[in-house]
Amino acid sequence: MSAVTCIADLQALARRRVPKMFYEYADTGSFTQSTYYDNEAAFQRQKLRQRVAVNIDNRSLKTTMIGEDVSMPVALAPVGLTGMQHADGEILAAQAAEQFGVPFTLTTMSVCSIEDVAEHTTRPFWFQLYVMRDRGFSESLMTRALNAGCSALVLTLDLQVLGQRHRDIKNGLSTPPKPTLPVLLDLAFKPRWCWNMLQTKRRQFGNIHGHVKGVEDMSSLAEWTNSQFDPTLDWSSVEWVKKHWNRKLILKGINDVEDAKIAVGTGADGIIVSNHGGRQLDGAQASYDVLKEIADAVGDKIEVYMDGGIRSGQDVFKAIAMGAKSTFIGRSYIYGLGAMGRPGVTKALEIIRKELDVTMGLCGETDITKVGRHNLVL
Repeated sequence: MSAVTCIADLQALARRRVPKMFYEYADTGSFTQSTYYDNEAAFQRQKLRQRVAVNIDNRSLKTTMIGEDVSMPVALAPVGLTGMQHADGEILAAQAAEQFGVPFTLTTMSVCSIEDVAEHTTRPFWFQLYVMRDRGFSESLMTRALNAGCSALVLTLDLQVLGQRHRDIKNGLSTPPKPTLPVLLDLAFKPRWCWNMLQTKRRQFGNIHGHVKGVEDMSSLAEWTNSQFDPTLDWSSVEWVKKHWNRKLILKGINDVEDAKIAVGTGADGIIVSNHGGRQLDGAQASYDVLKEIADAVGDKIEVYMDGGIRSGQDVFKAIAMGAKSTFIGRSYIYGLGAMGRPGVTKALEIIRKELDVTMGLCGETDITKVGRHNLVL
């Protein structure tokens, strides 16, 4: 653990320990992956203003997200098949987030169910909803999330159809893995992963398995997505969701200023500037590159968050300085989970917190809520 000093170290461990199909599911983008790579490159292009001879004692990273206190401006983003990066992955990540004082967001396409996570945590978590063709099932998901005490719903708007991810097709992505020769050979070199998986009963889509009528084969994520996700999802659908959800609502997948303005009109409590981690529209702008325009347009009317390409505390600092109130991380904590389970998620959060704290101090700031564009070279 002491040799792990950055998220890239956790990534290297995860690559060795997680079966190829699940590692590459989390670590690739759609089509040419240009947006996936540009999400990270956008942060690298941004330079910081170094300030000196400033009293930077007693620094604070504390802030709020939709009225909830958080220990730093970071939440764990919803990631499909988290429970295939490590056995019981959603439960372990939720527990690490709770202990650290940051929100955890459970996805519709999780391995551990809403009820599983609720049973193994003591504070409310957030739930991410994909609207299905079967609106009755979508409504039942919201009811289950309400019953589990989820304090916020994250409604994803940018996945009405699935962007083609070449690696998933080539790897034959399925859950549980199909016993083909390439898969069995890969698993033979992942004994830690296999041993942990043998200890759990959670190997299906927990929120869907046993809850969906008329669906016989749920092993293929692509088949399920293409057959069940609703291409008619539009802004009126947000109003439909609000009728069934009476708690905080966050809209995810906003990557255009005009959509941000429309989102404000829905009455949502927050938006996440996001291009789905480069996994949907290949060629879309990097999330960081559109953050400034969106924050300027609606930041005084709705809480603006950002995800996509965040691999360090410096990236978090830059997002906050550019106008985000907080950020979401996906791959950064997934690497930690795949590498070490719950301690790996904690390690990822510790790395980001330390980098964020040091960066803030060297930029001459002591309060994360006071960070702004004056800290950037524009």
